[in-house]
Amino acid sequence: MIYDPRKLFTILFSVLFLNACQHHSDGSDALFVKKWEKLTLTFEGPTTSELATDNPFLNYRLSVRFFQGDHHITIPGFYAADGNAAETSASEGKIWKVHFRPDRLGDWNFEVSFQKAKDIAIADANIQGKPVSFDGQKGKITVLPNSKSEGRLSYTGKRYLQYTESGKYFLKGGTDSPENVFGYTDFDGTVRGKGPKERKGEANVQKELHTFEKHLPDWNLGDPTWQGGKGKSLIGGLNYLASKGINSLYFLTMNIDGDGKDVYPFTSYDERLTFDCSKLDQWEIVMDHMDSLGIMQHIVFQETENELMQDNGDTKYERKIYIKEMIARFAHHPRITWNMGEENGPVHWRPEGQNTAQQKAMVAYVKTTDPYKNLTVIHSHSDKETRDKLFEPMLGFEPLDGMSMQVANKSNIHEVTKQWIKSSSAYKKQWVMCIDEIGPWFRGVDPDDRIDNNQDTVRAEALWGNLMAGGAGAEWYFGAKNHSNDLSCEDWRTRDRMWDYTNNAISFFNDHIPFYEMESHDKLLKTKSGYCFAKPGSTYLLYLLYGGSGTLDLTGQSGNYSLRWYNPRTGGKLLRGSVEQVNAGSIIDFGKPPSDANKDWAILIKKNN
Repeated sequence: MIYDPRKLFTILFSVLFLNACQHHSDGSDALFVKKWEKLTLTFEGPTTSELATDNPFLNYRLSVRFFQGDHHITIPGFYAADGNAAETSASEGKIWKVHFRPDRLGDWNFEVSFQKAKDIAIADANIQGKPVSFDGQKGKITVLPNSKSEGRLSYTGKRYLQYTESGKYFLKGGTDSPENVFGYTDFDGTVRGKGPKERKGEANVQKELHTFEKHLPDWNLGDPTWQGGKGKSLIGGLNYLASKGINSLYFLTMNIDGDGKDVYPFTSYDERLTFDCSKLDQWEIVMDHMDSLGIMQHIVFQETENELMQDNGDTKYERKIYIKEMIARFAHHPRITWNMGEENGPVHWRPEGQNTAQQKAMVAYVKTTDPYKNLTVIHSHSDKETRDKLFEPMLGFEPLDGMSMQVANKSNIHEVTKQWIKSSSAYKKQWVMCIDEIGPWFRGVDPDDRIDNNQDTVRAEALWGNLMAGGAGAEWYFGAKNHSNDLSCEDWRTRDRMWDYTNNAISFFNDHIPFYEMESHDKLLKTKSGYCFAKPGSTYLLYLLYGGSGTLDLTGQSGNYSLRWYNPRTGGKLLRGSVEQVNAGSIIDFGKPPSDANKDWAILIKKNN
């Protein structure tokens, strides 16, 4: 057993250090790992390279079946060059790897399958090739308790993701920009390619790759780097986001011919079937750090400009090997969202796009290939007509778990969220509803220093609008025409205040209400402009978008209720207003807030025991 520089457990079967392994009572060697911890099995196989004529990504298939009694899971592996490519930039070698996170305690056995045949990596599992090298290797792991892990963030058929270990429900508060985060100067093989010009009105891509230099001071001693100190600025940026309570990062893994043209996992901009091992190992270092910070990896496979680039939109040759490689390398992370693509499907200004059958085929392939069954969504266009055309045929489609919504008009977000929660529930496949991009396209969320910035409206109509409808949270898009926009942002501090607003909302929901048991009940609230989210007879949360007064209908309920106010602008403690207690059974007046009567407030009305 060997520890790599990131403290990840590794077995090297060709050189097994028996004195580092403990023994079971039956005399066999075993690897010990904690539940939910990343385990990497490393194998020595045939020497090859990324660009070998006999393509190692297509013509070999590595998988490991882990089993404990009747419980089993088969994990795909990948070619890893020399096994340390993040540091060496190697493109050739004889190392193959599998990443696994066990979900049960106790003894597990595993058995390795390593086969060779033309295109076997994307063949059906029942198609067999020629066994080669370490095929048939067997081993054992013992999984120990892990008090520090909440488990995997999983879709459970409800409106919210849930941690498998702690049982906690998850609300997302993240950044959607810059979408080309991984167009980063410290990643190997990352250069800007050429292709069609950006679509009219889109953000102008910056001249150079991202450096995130302003986040260098946010890197901490002991944080990961590669190749003598590379990666510090991006790692620092993630540290900053986590310090603000941000728990999700939206990023493209392939924007060839898209807006940025600077993110792709392949060995070159024009390649489609071979992968850059060192670059992907460096991506993995960054994603490991995201895990340590509790940040979800929201992985977006493609852009609207390139959704027909692979297999003309089908899921056949090129798309399958791309998806398979992304899943083999990254599906093990405990907080994954797979997004089929930004602004997916045809639209009037770009009629070339994946059709419904192609979208379903891609979603199904992702879901069946991913052994962990991570959240699978599609990102929409911004207008109602196109959004409805995309999602109505998807209602009840089992492999799709939710919507990655884009809504042009922020004032519609609350009703759009309610609409699709209701529609998907009616089809017996409840969707997780997140707002991942807001309009107008040229603004999104303005930077803090813009004099006429729109953050108050975003907070009220988009953030609280989604949450108060039963939505699962939001990520913030920075617009096309702002400074530090969707492609050019180098400093996440440009939206420092928006991160606070986001954290205030999510913290309130987590700390004060059983939001996973509550639903929209707007009709109970009478006010100038507001929402009601409730578990009737127990807990009512009101949100007044622009202040004012009003009433709540508690007719038919009984008991005494306490009433407290929460400031979504500043966060902090619950406050007392002009009314502190109310009796149910009638329409009640909730009084006035502690201050700033014309600004937005949340009101918690909770039944006393």
